[in-house]
Amino acid sequence: MQYADKLEALETKFKELQAQMADPEIISDPEKYRKTAKSVSELEEVVTDFQDWKSATRNHAEAKQMLTESDPDMRAMAEEEVARLEPEITRLEERLKLHLLPKDPNDSKDIVLEIRAGAGGDEASLFAAEVFRMYTRYAETQNWKVEITSISESEAGGCKDVQALISGKKVYSKLKYESGVHRVQRVPATETQGRIHTSTITVAVLPEADEVEVKIEAKDIRVDTFCSSGPGGQSVNTTYSAVRITHIPTNTVVSCQDEKSQIKNREKALRVLRSRLYEVEMEKQMSELGAQRKSMVGTGDRSEKVRTYNFKENRVSDHRIGLTLYQLAQIMEGGIEPLVDGLTAFYNAEKLKDLAGN
Repeated sequence: MQYADKLEALETKFKELQAQMADPEIISDPEKYRKTAKSVSELEEVVTDFQDWKSATRNHAEAKQMLTESDPDMRAMAEEEVARLEPEITRLEERLKLHLLPKDPNDSKDIVLEIRAGAGGDEASLFAAEVFRMYTRYAETQNWKVEITSISESEAGGCKDVQALISGKKVYSKLKYESGVHRVQRVPATETQGRIHTSTITVAVLPEADEVEVKIEAKDIRVDTFCSSGPGGQSVNTTYSAVRITHIPTNTVVSCQDEKSQIKNREKALRVLRSRLYEVEMEKQMSELGAQRKSMVGTGDRSEKVRTYNFKENRVSDHRIGLTLYQLAQIMEGGIEPLVDGLTAFYNAEKLKDLAGN
């Protein structure tokens, strides 16, 4: 098989890393042990698939040799085995090709999800709240944890903007293609003439950075506290539990008022700030990807859409990959798996083209 040498090398590296995890020097150093364990975890799936492929190809070769047996029962058994193994080998080879694609270092990370109302006034804020609920429902199906860090509600009952931390298994790898302008077409509840209105929101998915990747110096931040508030500025509590952190060198501001504890709000705000600073650093290192993200999120203008939700037609269309689904109701209840899978398959196929070209 093509790429067999690369896979053999990965298997050898996997075994070496497993041996290192039993090394007293590694065990005694928490940071080294964490990195080694993470590397083992990242290689485990590809190595398992490669070992399964080797076993299947070996059994397939043995079964083909049995096709020359004089015993008709033995030949029949061999034919069944060959017929069973051929599609399995093909499936494993496709999986192995995907494993060899350049890895996004952020795929295993948790995320900061930011949703903001764009064009469309109250209708945009209502849709922002519905899309946030959609992602929350999807997170439930994945056993992920959702923590709201800040939310600005509109008088209409929607969200002007909402920011949340989502943690779990491979959150970024699933949701990284959700960034962009999402457009809704429907008749608002306040529309008396039955006319369809078009509104937009922006979705940004940022990989969460840990303290090792982004170190924030105490001298570089200013921390302000204030009372949490709800719609219209109405006070939610009278203690200064809400926290606003300003990163002075970059003038990046984040706030968190979800928790009643000032300490917990500060901790969440710092997690969001690290992710913002991490993204800035990543954009410096990969300016072309940074430009791509900015073009995806844009300003919220209708012309910059990546996806359209048409309620009258029960339709969702992702314009980047030409995918249209007539199951809007299920999608708004968190059933976004077909969209997630479609986007992942499309971009993986593009990467496979590049891999074949090299």
